[in-house]
Amino acid sequence: MVTKLADLAHQVGVSTATISRVLNGRDGVSEETRDKVLQALDAMGYERPYRLKKHSRGLIGIVVPNLEQPLFALFAQFISGALARHDLTPIICPQDAAGVSEDDYIDMLLDHHACGIIFIAGHHADQTSDPLRYQRLLSAALPIVLINGFTPAVNGYFISDDTEAGTEAALAHLISLGHRRIGLANGPVKFIPMARRHDRFVQMMTDTFGPGDYERDIETSLLTVEGGQAAATQLIDRGCTALLCGSDFMALGAIQAALRKGLSIPRDLSLIGYDDSVVMGFIQPALTTIRQSTLAMGQAAVSIMVSALSGIPSTAGQELLFRPELVVRMSTGRAPRRG
Repeated sequence: MVTKLADLAHQVGVSTATISRVLNGRDGVSEETRDKVLQALDAMGYERPYRLKKHSRGLIGIVVPNLEQPLFALFAQFISGALARHDLTPIICPQDAAGVSEDDYIDMLLDHHACGIIFIAGHHADQTSDPLRYQRLLSAALPIVLINGFTPAVNGYFISDDTEAGTEAALAHLISLGHRRIGLANGPVKFIPMARRHDRFVQMMTDTFGPGDYERDIETSLLTVEGGQAAATQLIDRGCTALLCGSDFMALGAIQAALRKGLSIPRDLSLIGYDDSVVMGFIQPALTTIRQSTLAMGQAAVSIMVSALSGIPSTAGQELLFRPELVVRMSTGRAPRRG
């Protein structure tokens, strides 16, 4: 111990008595000197005394539909890292269609005395879902942050991708390339982002080309490769030269549908995905897509949670919208000439 104290004192440039005060948690040392001693202790490979170690301020649940979708995994990664930097312990809770549900995780987190929960694309995104589960959490004074979904019946903290702005950017890009017959391969409209995409698609097509039956060029399916293939097959058969897909996975299915029909992308059919999953720039052809602001949204969610835990008033009951980015790659091109 004498050698350790002497080494630390020499490294920091203080007396061994000062080192002893810091290691024993005593007063009489400035915060600046205390920080220098602890940093030197870490740098020299010594273990801090238990009382001087950083300890978690509490457990925060991160409830996600699954970790198979790259977007959900990315959200979980960004949020868990940001929580840890605030000395909060993240618990990632991926749901399973055949197993543990969102409500099961809520019960588990409450049993473990979690001090907050962040929900990603949960039941709050489903317009047919009962908001009571969230109202009960709020009535118990448990802070919750809800990502990608909004309901005025819940006075929680909402953070969402601006799906309408993303739809506008995608359509504007396709229209600038000369496409007039544009299809939408969308997810179920009971989910708020899908309903917003549907409505903005119809409105923008009407504003651009005048009144028409634009509903005929909308196909609803699952946000999966299989769902995208099924929807794209129908839209291609109806004569669409470009497709906006509700997810990157749907766009992958649309590529399969096009190839099965002997079409070339983007010569015969242009495709735009949504989310910008990590490998979309490396497939053939590289996918043009709409990139959600996952990092900024995750940081905002953690910032709001930390503020709520500190008793700082924030924007409860309001929805913070983050504008996505159009990423142009090789799957979109000029509209093909017909006849």
